[in-house]
Amino acid sequence: MTARSKDLLLEEVRKYHQEHSQEKEFVPGVTPVLSSGAVLDEDDRVALVEAALDMRIAAGVHSRRFESAFARTMGMRKAHLTNSGSSANLLALSALTSPQLGDMRLKPGDEVITVAAGFPTTVNPILQNQLVPVFVDVELGTYNASLAQIEEAIGPRTRAIMIAHSLGNPFPVAEVAELAKQRDLFLIEDNCDAVGSLYQGKPCGSFGDVSTVSFYPAHHLTMGEGGCVLTNNLPLARIIESFRDWGRDCWCEPGEDNRCLKRFEYQLGTLPKGYDHKYTFSHVGYNLKSTDLQAALGLSQLRKLPEFSEARRRNWQHLRTALDGVPGLLLPEPTPGSDPSWFGFVITVDPGAGFTKSGLVDFLESRRIGTRQLFGGNLTRHPAYQDREFRVVGDLRNSDIVTEHTFWVGVYPGLTSEMLDYVADSVREFALKHA
Repeated sequence: MTARSKDLLLEEVRKYHQEHSQEKEFVPGVTPVLSSGAVLDEDDRVALVEAALDMRIAAGVHSRRFESAFARTMGMRKAHLTNSGSSANLLALSALTSPQLGDMRLKPGDEVITVAAGFPTTVNPILQNQLVPVFVDVELGTYNASLAQIEEAIGPRTRAIMIAHSLGNPFPVAEVAELAKQRDLFLIEDNCDAVGSLYQGKPCGSFGDVSTVSFYPAHHLTMGEGGCVLTNNLPLARIIESFRDWGRDCWCEPGEDNRCLKRFEYQLGTLPKGYDHKYTFSHVGYNLKSTDLQAALGLSQLRKLPEFSEARRRNWQHLRTALDGVPGLLLPEPTPGSDPSWFGFVITVDPGAGFTKSGLVDFLESRRIGTRQLFGGNLTRHPAYQDREFRVVGDLRNSDIVTEHTFWVGVYPGLTSEMLDYVADSVREFALKHA
């Protein structure tokens, strides 16, 4: 294909997008008001088609470009793309079990502090690596654990902290990072819901030894599927890459040979000297890479991150102002010192409100307003964890309140002011009628 024919084809792609993506009129009660969703424009469609024309279907040049650009955006030295945010969390924690870390490595039976009211993929890697989760409660309003709660949970076998920023609202991550440093603990910062959020003026995802991101369509940027692991520690970045790429010792890209100029000169393990370095494995790893098609979309999305973050802040404030003073509701608050790029607008119904969360949610859903639970609520109450070893610090009272009385609605950039007014008016109407 000549450059001219490619340009003509991509111009047709733009026209196609314009013809098939015209904004429809919002009809209250008919048009769905989604809790989350991808916001995709003609540049995104062109980026996908252009990458498809290159026929580089595995990870390649777009992946490397995205990793470099995203690391700079997040204020980190290295980024490694993965096939999902869940895989990113698995890689981040698994890397800390590497024998290459010596006495610092996490070993079976070591403890990792996390919160009970969260999403399973922050907790599951702890169990998958034969480590022990230590669950702490959250504070209502911010829906994050406090520094005091985390510090209280540290025990003789505690070796790491792995916590997510709840719905884009940062936990006190600078203070937690300092605590981790003082107590010789690893900090894994699950930033999947908080890309664009700031704490003390610094990007969330830049405080931990390792941080993770998700690019699922519900998140701040999307690749359809995908995730990323970031770190400032270059030896650790190499370990993360090994775990992601089958566990192999070689650092050549797929399709690349002998970058080190010693491919057949290594002697590792009990292998014979000269065994092909491309097939020498230093970790029990996985294949969790993403594709160039995903990365091409990610590069297009990344250019819009400031715009997306501003829209999320604006939409959250719209709801916060409109719902202020509505009886029976506990409204969310940003963590002091933070500037969240919100993932959602969380509401807790007071147990004495005169109405229930279920009643309000049913009413909103009947009006085609999408709602979501605050993820798993108290994860210790789920069947998946009933026969698993874990430790609990405190009574998890607020996590139980979250399970029974809390939900959230959307603030993603695809929502209009008209939609947000409809959501706020619906919540207000129900609460005033039943309070």
